[in-house]
Amino acid sequence: MESLNLRRQEALDGGGKDRIEKRHDKGMLTARERLAIFFDGGAFIEFGMHAHHSCVNFGLEKRKLPGDGVVCATGAVDGRQVAAFAQDFTVGGGAVGAIHAKKICDLLDFAIKAGMPVVGINDSGGARIQEGIEALSGYGQIFFRNVLASGVVPQISIIAGPCAGGAAYSPALTDFIIMTRRNSNMFICGPDVIRAATGQSASLDQFASADAHAQVSGNIHLIAEDDVHAIALCKRLLDYLPSNNLSDSPHRMNDRITIAEDPFIHDLIPADPKSPLDMQKVIGRVVDPDSWFEIMPDFAPNMLIGFARLEGLVIGIIANQPTVKAGCIDIDASDKAARFIRVCNIYSIPVLSMVDVPGFMPGLAQERGGIIRHGAKMLFAWASGTIPKITLICRKAYGGAYLAMCSTDMGADFVFAWPTAEIAVMGAQGAMKVLYKKELEEAADPETLEKELRKAYREKFSSPYQAASNGLITDVIDPAVTRSTLALAFRGISHKHESRPPKKHGNIPL
Repeated sequence: MESLNLRRQEALDGGGKDRIEKRHDKGMLTARERLAIFFDGGAFIEFGMHAHHSCVNFGLEKRKLPGDGVVCATGAVDGRQVAAFAQDFTVGGGAVGAIHAKKICDLLDFAIKAGMPVVGINDSGGARIQEGIEALSGYGQIFFRNVLASGVVPQISIIAGPCAGGAAYSPALTDFIIMTRRNSNMFICGPDVIRAATGQSASLDQFASADAHAQVSGNIHLIAEDDVHAIALCKRLLDYLPSNNLSDSPHRMNDRITIAEDPFIHDLIPADPKSPLDMQKVIGRVVDPDSWFEIMPDFAPNMLIGFARLEGLVIGIIANQPTVKAGCIDIDASDKAARFIRVCNIYSIPVLSMVDVPGFMPGLAQERGGIIRHGAKMLFAWASGTIPKITLICRKAYGGAYLAMCSTDMGADFVFAWPTAEIAVMGAQGAMKVLYKKELEEAADPETLEKELRKAYREKFSSPYQAASNGLITDVIDPAVTRSTLALAFRGISHKHESRPPKKHGNIPL
């Protein structure tokens, strides 16, 4: 017993009190403290507490690395079983070696077998140089497990310290990444390498910080202020996800749906069709109070994505945001939406598409940047998805963007439209130039004529009733009954089953 207690204490002490205190001085928690906050009551079963790569040569010093620099465990999070690992920077800088990697791989294998989510808290100096190719092999084995687990169990990464070089690819292979604003960075090549290779001078804040990844590169999904906040965000995210691809999301449905009108939603719709509709406010009126959890809020804000509950049912939401870039779909918005649709499809989470889009973003940079390829990702994601898909057209739905937001033709199970909806090949202004250019040029009062022609165009070509008459819209509804209508529709189709032709997988335009 004495030997057991000594060995356990050695593992619990990690890199020693001095190194632990240095972490605390920076406002950071240790690996074990992070897991203690994450798991209910701080209780967990540890994997490989006594595993370590002995006699690692650090110059002239030879010593053990307690736990080999990573703590792996399973336990309950809000009553559900979750697997998690936390790299221990106090032990050899949390560097990855063969045993370190084996512990993570064993945990991932167990999570796949047991059908439980995996959370990885990354805080590592990188590959353990002293182990050479074995360290690189360890990374490869982790990447392989990340891919095996993808689509089977949810994977969430927390970047709570350095995550550099090849180490960054493991989080990139997971479903969601949360990064702390302070004390963390993530990059492939550091400032010195960039300067040596390209001659460019750049600070870590420009490309490796949480703000840079959230706003510019789009590599991460959520920013946390510190370790405690990161863990809280992770728990909230898990609250919308199923344990695995065969189980249901943690819905909180009542036996009966509340049927009621919400006249205040009319106040959100601008009288002038040229004024932007704030889709954030519309979402807030439609979903259950305080249930909207936006994902990637700082990246491509012209497209909103996130989770919510509607009468207790967990749903994903894809929505245009007309207050930003008029709600146009650009390259970044396409990527953001397409991947979120696929995440929802993996875990059988129904999706609501809320539409107010004038089209794809025009411009030379967009065309040269591959807007065709990126926009096609949305089309592919919708068409290949077998989850319940419901579309609400609030106002504009023009051209290819109408299809990219999931029309009936792209597999929507229900398509509802407000009377303010406009569904057409193009907007009235562009149509006037094509259809009535000569009449407007020759008119004595072109302004009055244009108003009359716009009205006629809307009634004939873009009215929601015209679309409904062709069977392309399920119903035109009063905005006041939006919440009740959507709740009934989602509840009615929540057990949808749909098959696709047998194949390995489709070829998404990456």
